[in-house]
Amino acid sequence: MASSNTLIDKLDELDRHFTDVAEQMNDPEIACDPNKIIALSKEHAGLARIVLPYRNYMKICEERDEAQGLVDDPDEDADLKEIASAELDGLKHQATDAMEDIKGLLVMSKDSDIDSILVEIRAGTGGDEAALFAADLLGMYRRYAEGRKWKFEVLSARPTEMGGFRELVLNIKGHGVWSRLGYEGGGHRVQRVPKTESQGRVHTSAATVAVLAEPKEIDVKIDWANDVNEFVSRAGGPGGQSVNKIESAIKLEHIETGITVSMRDEKSQHKNRAKARRILTTRLYEHHQNKQRAAEAATRKTMIGSGDRSQRIRTYNFPQNRCTDHRLKGEGQEGANFNLDRIILGDLDGMLDALVSHDKAQRLANL
Repeated sequence: MASSNTLIDKLDELDRHFTDVAEQMNDPEIACDPNKIIALSKEHAGLARIVLPYRNYMKICEERDEAQGLVDDPDEDADLKEIASAELDGLKHQATDAMEDIKGLLVMSKDSDIDSILVEIRAGTGGDEAALFAADLLGMYRRYAEGRKWKFEVLSARPTEMGGFRELVLNIKGHGVWSRLGYEGGGHRVQRVPKTESQGRVHTSAATVAVLAEPKEIDVKIDWANDVNEFVSRAGGPGGQSVNKIESAIKLEHIETGITVSMRDEKSQHKNRAKARRILTTRLYEHHQNKQRAAEAATRKTMIGSGDRSQRIRTYNFPQNRCTDHRLKGEGQEGANFNLDRIILGDLDGMLDALVSHDKAQRLANL
């Protein structure tokens, strides 16, 4: 962990930048530019979450040092020294607690800025059972989002005859959505007796979940006419349906990266194109973010936390009614196992709280 002086230097730098941004916002020329003032306002609000607690911490430190000075002064009045001594321990604890809170804000605050995500669920090994498990994950996330009063939308779905899904793309919007569901990306394994199993044997199947931060429009610049190839075709499905009578299916290919998106859920070509562009923009944003993280990691330690969530992260054991998050296992935390019935019903907060604490500790270690 960085030395105390290095951390204070960083916080002092943020404080100065916070003041500079405030001065820019008061500049009449900038105030007349809506785009600049909006960008500065957002930056100012983000900095305030760290700088204002830091200023409060510095005020506590001043009071602590004044009390310490009175206690150490041999010429000071005895009654005043007694009062200062009684306050000193409390001020020391306040300063320590305030700094711990600031460290947490420093490494976690950016997560709360992301209020829209795409969740991509894909059935893996296990055939129909894996597809049914993907449907269970859909229901789990839907119920969790509803409990949080978040907006939940299924952008794309490839259903199976048994009621499962080969692939799903969801959009979830709401305050804190990334800071909570950002931990869901990775491999999800299920152990249970499938509906098609006649002898009651437990099978193991899997699904993968990708969680992508959906960027604001200004974050990713795409020239749709020159950067992207668009292919239009008739959507598949049973003959005779209106979905087949017009060329409504859209496939987009980003020329530079090779990233592709296909969308055929809607009968309207316009709606399919709009959805495909949203998904492509988000995947391209994630692509650039990953490249940036890799470049930063090659030169210095960063505060992006564990970052890589691509490994198998969780096992859902139905016979034992147990859900195990493998990122918590072996870390000395008692909360590695959770009640599966509650998890499937969308009661994820206990597990997500443990993951946030775990991630915060890792990020602090990398400061």
